[in-house]
Amino acid sequence: MDLNFNKNEDHNKLLVSDLRKRFVKVKLGGGQKRIDKHHEKGKLTARERIDYLLDNNTKSIEIAAFAGEDMYTEHGGCPSGGVVVKIGYIKGKQCIVVANDATVKAGAWFPITGKKNLRAQEIAIENKIPIIYLVDSAGVYLPMQDEIFPDKEHFGRIFRNNAIMSSMGITQISAVMGSCVAGGAYLPIMSDEAMIVDKTASIFLAGSYLVKAAIGESIDNETLGGATTHCEISGVTDYKAKNDKDALDKIKFIVDKIGDFEKAGFSKTEAFPPKENEEDIFGILPRERNAQYDMLEIIKRLVDNSEFEQYKEGYGKTILTGYARIDGWAVGIVANQRNLVKTKKGEMQFGGVIYNDSADKATRFIANCNQKKIPLVFLQDVTGFMVGSKSEHGGIIKDGAKMVNAVSNSVVPKFTIIIGNSYGAGNYAMCGKAYDPRLIVAWPSAELAVMSGNSAAKVLLQIETASLKKKGEEITPEKEKALFDKIKSRYDKQISPYYAAARIWTDAVINPLETRTWISMGIEAANHAPIEKQFNMGVLQV
Repeated sequence: MDLNFNKNEDHNKLLVSDLRKRFVKVKLGGGQKRIDKHHEKGKLTARERIDYLLDNNTKSIEIAAFAGEDMYTEHGGCPSGGVVVKIGYIKGKQCIVVANDATVKAGAWFPITGKKNLRAQEIAIENKIPIIYLVDSAGVYLPMQDEIFPDKEHFGRIFRNNAIMSSMGITQISAVMGSCVAGGAYLPIMSDEAMIVDKTASIFLAGSYLVKAAIGESIDNETLGGATTHCEISGVTDYKAKNDKDALDKIKFIVDKIGDFEKAGFSKTEAFPPKENEEDIFGILPRERNAQYDMLEIIKRLVDNSEFEQYKEGYGKTILTGYARIDGWAVGIVANQRNLVKTKKGEMQFGGVIYNDSADKATRFIANCNQKKIPLVFLQDVTGFMVGSKSEHGGIIKDGAKMVNAVSNSVVPKFTIIIGNSYGAGNYAMCGKAYDPRLIVAWPSAELAVMSGNSAAKVLLQIETASLKKKGEEITPEKEKALFDKIKSRYDKQISPYYAAARIWTDAVINPLETRTWISMGIEAANHAPIEKQFNMGVLQV
């Protein structure tokens, strides 16, 4: 029995238990009372609609489930951003489904709602997969209209993307299953095909009250913009559905007729589970942020047959690079080694730190994967680049710049898993959100920040104490400790994986045992989009 392994296992399983509890809560959306009212109207909830639409007994992944968590509290909150987004299979075809959750402020759009919808469209555009919109929304949340309406990445970008996707030949199908008002009315009608549910759904640029106020006309909402009006008079919608399930059945029928896609041609063979026990991940991953562990042991529990062919195994050892398969898909893995390593010259190097040699190795490996059309998987547990005179004189900035250049210009699909630390420029070099990974997820053990909580708190404490001393205040050891604890507590909240997920800096917080599914479904989606751009790193500093 390994006591340390068992303590790690208990700690990490508790983190996963907390993840499950948070997810159970967020799945309730606006709460059970609002769900019950929704059902009383004869309507399914957003999640029930998606579950009915997706094929039974198939895998699916949910994008940004924790969007909006602990945000907008003064407005009553916005669980899951008021919209549910899943990638799954409809009649065997991989699709992304976007469903407004009308139990959350009648499906109104908060700023994070817009960001989440745009992320869903971005995934559809990058991977050229069909996107299904299940519309049930009161439109822009008016008290925050200045943060969702006018800017480039705000509400209007949705309809711009509708037009762009249409020109790209990406299938878009909409079902209006509740309110669809004002500018939001354009989304379903800019889709390839749109259907509307009789009696419970409506589409109009202005509702009956606004029409009365604006032009004095008295008319009810059903006559103004109900299913009969738009299917038989205006011709705005293409199909009338009797109820929610009928509308979803019509979508299934249409998706079933979509032709095959042109493939990118990524290598896939028969899938095999890892030979090593995947559950061991919980015991290998340490409780303490600064503790060492062998990332190779994590990799062996993520890849098919636990087979990983290392590239430049004896060089630049603080980054592991090599080839493997995940669920049959060929991948190139770039991972931070967290063990203390020793170079052939006898130099000790800290785990989780990127040195000159490891940056060079990673750059070369990324180029090789682009040459061979192999998707890249980044496993992050990085504290940053090495500092100090030796590294500076050795040109760590230019070597780091080469790695950032390779990541930025990579044309093969990239997938990022944040396992532990994700600090500073290390986040960038290891393909953080700013570097366009097709999917980026975090384990519950992850932290994202400019620097660690301890380091940041110490820096901020120095600034705070200096300011107080200038004002003539005496700083006792007790007061200093209280200040430090207060600063660190605030900072720790910001580096939580849930803080990042709430703002969609990551696509999800996941159970480590779901990692293979996310990568596999991500590469399958990416295989819909042939690579059109040539790999070119441009000018490199040497």
